[in-house]
Amino acid sequence: MILYESVLGPRSRSALAQAGLIIGGSLLLAVSARISVPFFPVPMSMQTLAVIALGMFLGPVRGAAAVLAYLAEGAAGLPVFAGAPQQGLGLAYMAGPTGGFLVGFVLQALVAGALFRLGAGRSVLTAVLAGLVAGAAVYPTGLLWLGFVIGFDKPLLAMGLFPFIPGDIMKAALAALLFVAGSRVRAEREEN
Repeated sequence: MILYESVLGPRSRSALAQAGLIIGGSLLLAVSARISVPFFPVPMSMQTLAVIALGMFLGPVRGAAAVLAYLAEGAAGLPVFAGAPQQGLGLAYMAGPTGGFLVGFVLQALVAGALFRLGAGRSVLTAVLAGLVAGAAVYPTGLLWLGFVIGFDKPLLAMGLFPFIPGDIMKAALAALLFVAGSRVRAEREEN
């Protein structure tokens, strides 16, 4: 059972609850984009924490759906992305250096959700390891896209990977610890 299902119980299966979870997840992701540390050419935001948490708590399908809803909001021109509207809006923003990382968020939510559905959250160690694997899932598309935008002759790893590793490790571990704590609260509720 996915964590949100045990929290909401039978009402979690209604279409309204499903839509609310997906929209709520996209809004959480939009808020997390506003909490950022400026870096060039890709800002370091709390989005990876939110994306991993969405996958863990909502599962792979709903977590990815929340990310897709967020991307649709951004593509429609809403200022939901990190650095928007100053750095652009809509599809123009998505075509910039962060585009591959935005696409990678979908994969990140799928990986986090799949690993936790398979039981990665049963212990703190496996939860953190799964969070780290999910955290790394954003890099292939992000770095590839970044290379196409700024040129593969640039130091891509120095610009789009190395500066973000410490923060991404902390964010992945924090998301995993939140999941484990939520699971323990749920287990205690079920025992009482």
